[in-house]
Amino acid sequence: MLEGAEVRLAVDIGGTFTDIVLDVGQDRKTRKLLTTPQRPEQAVLDGMRLILADARAHISDIDVFIHGTTLATNAIIERRGAKTALIATDGFRDVLDIGTESRYDQYDLSIDKPKPLAPRSLRFTVPERIDAHGAVRLPLDEAAVRALAPRLRALNVESVAIAFLHSYANPEHERRTAAIISEEMPGISVTVSSAVCPEIREYERTSTAVANAYVQPLIDGYLARMSDALQVEQYRGAIYLVTSGGGVTSIETARRFPVRLVESGPAGGAIFAAQIAARLGESKVLSFDMGGTTAKICLIEKYQPETSRVFEVDRAARFLKGSGLPVRIPVIEMVEIGAGGGSIAHVDAMKRVTVGPESASSEPGPACYGRGGLRPAVTDADVALGMIDADDFAGGTIKLDPELSKQALLRAVGEPLGLSAETAAYAVHEVVCENMASAARVHAVERGEIVGQHTLIAFGGAAPLHAARVAEKIGVSRVIVPSNAGVGSAVGFLAAPIAYELVRSRHVRLDDFDTDGVSDLLQEMVIEARALVETGAAGAPVRERRAAFMRYVGQGHEISIELPNRRLATTDLAGLRQKFEADYASMFERPIPGAAIEVLSWSVLATTEARNPPRVADVARMPAGKASGSRKFFDGRAGGLIEIPLYRREDMAPGATIAGPAVIAEDETSTFVSTSFDAHIDGAGSIVMERKAA
Repeated sequence: MLEGAEVRLAVDIGGTFTDIVLDVGQDRKTRKLLTTPQRPEQAVLDGMRLILADARAHISDIDVFIHGTTLATNAIIERRGAKTALIATDGFRDVLDIGTESRYDQYDLSIDKPKPLAPRSLRFTVPERIDAHGAVRLPLDEAAVRALAPRLRALNVESVAIAFLHSYANPEHERRTAAIISEEMPGISVTVSSAVCPEIREYERTSTAVANAYVQPLIDGYLARMSDALQVEQYRGAIYLVTSGGGVTSIETARRFPVRLVESGPAGGAIFAAQIAARLGESKVLSFDMGGTTAKICLIEKYQPETSRVFEVDRAARFLKGSGLPVRIPVIEMVEIGAGGGSIAHVDAMKRVTVGPESASSEPGPACYGRGGLRPAVTDADVALGMIDADDFAGGTIKLDPELSKQALLRAVGEPLGLSAETAAYAVHEVVCENMASAARVHAVERGEIVGQHTLIAFGGAAPLHAARVAEKIGVSRVIVPSNAGVGSAVGFLAAPIAYELVRSRHVRLDDFDTDGVSDLLQEMVIEARALVETGAAGAPVRERRAAFMRYVGQGHEISIELPNRRLATTDLAGLRQKFEADYASMFERPIPGAAIEVLSWSVLATTEARNPPRVADVARMPAGKASGSRKFFDGRAGGLIEIPLYRREDMAPGATIAGPAVIAEDETSTFVSTSFDAHIDGAGSIVMERKAA
């Protein structure tokens, strides 16, 4: 037993690697293993045993187990979810096809819209109708619901989503339909839209309910197996899942609402970057998280990542809003592209080098893994360039074969274009860096930000290798690679608060405001949200944040305005108008004098306090001293091999300074310092790259 110290374990299952972090008091240990896609819990359990052996501990010593995963997202993208049916109101069978009636690219005549998760052949309707105020206009035809059960069984449906018109105002018909289906088909997964997304906007609510139903059997089965395996291993602590909004929730809630987990891994990365920003006093940050399968980019202002209420999964067009499946949940705002270490490179019909979004994942993995992969991935390019030590990858747990990388690059890129293996590798590296730079530019422009004014915080197994080149492309002059960057998302999990946010729609105008009705609704939401948080808070204080989503009458979108944590009174209305108009003016230059204002939805966030790190003091800089070795690196701009110094991160003391080009290696990742940058180690142990003076 480990006496006195709190033991916390975090696990992040990615598409390629499973990252594990163990904190025993102030001591931290990390591990990286290849993900086992058929049974993801296997890599988790294997990694836990290894890291506990490193710490000379037993699984029963762990107090808290925090888990995040991209399984839900990957299941939607790869269409590996359950066979899902949708039951809708009569006349609304095609909500998923009609969508918002908008086109994400107005001038593309052959536009490809994402295929709904429930095909038309699995969409059914029943007679019922509730109006926008919650009044029953047409009673539910229960016989029609029962008549659907034999048809669903005959079609081997595994999961059912129920989304009726205006169920956010009155969920009675959805709940009764769910009860009938569960009675007729015991054991089937059932999702009701009024529970998973009780908000207006029929298309987004239906899409969210279907997405939840689509991944529920997969995630529920996985979490059940994980929970059982932990019990067998004598685990007695608490288990939490990270949500897309950056909080953690109970395993029971995650099994009911797995759609809340679609961005749990990337959310951990954003939390990690925000913590680093706060620790270093960096108020404008662009977080850059590049793992084995995807790259995620997020703006962080004043130590807080931007948040949103809608996320799009499986976009048909990489940078175009509206080209994906909308999921209406609280989520950290970021852009995610298929650009990771496992992203596959090839030459297209126009003789262009392209990278991703298809990934080699962990099976078979990049060619250099020697596990049967024949197509070159980004990791193969980095190995061929000399940026990665083939004998010390992932702390020496995975041996890489550079010759397999070169052969794959020659076959797929070099021979079609008449390039050497090294030049082909340089082309792949340049293209993937440009893809990520483009994503950063678009993300910043959409939010009215100048990307070059931000500090880049790079983490994930692959980001430190590419961060300097991405920074050069987008005009960033300062790059930070924190300690434990290779497992950054898992480290972020350990800092996440226990939190849950509820959003419910109820339309109210400020000039006809029902203060008692709204106050009662908010109090119900507070009780429900607190109940979901307090069970895991272990006595820690729980605070709440109430908000109203407001707009001028007739507008299409709302602004979130914070509310006081008490019952509302008529005297609050003038203050609400003032707050709304001030925020509106900050976004759109001026308010609309005298225009009527309405509230569409209400939000309550219950949360414990996040673990805020102390500020880091400046340290005096000094030369790093002798390098621990050197590495042959192919400089694409010079067109030949050059010798560059190799430093071990653990050998570099705070203040140690080097000039690029160089490689700083560690067990979890390696950082490439390009010719444009100098680098030093700060007081927190982070690698800080600063652009050299012209």
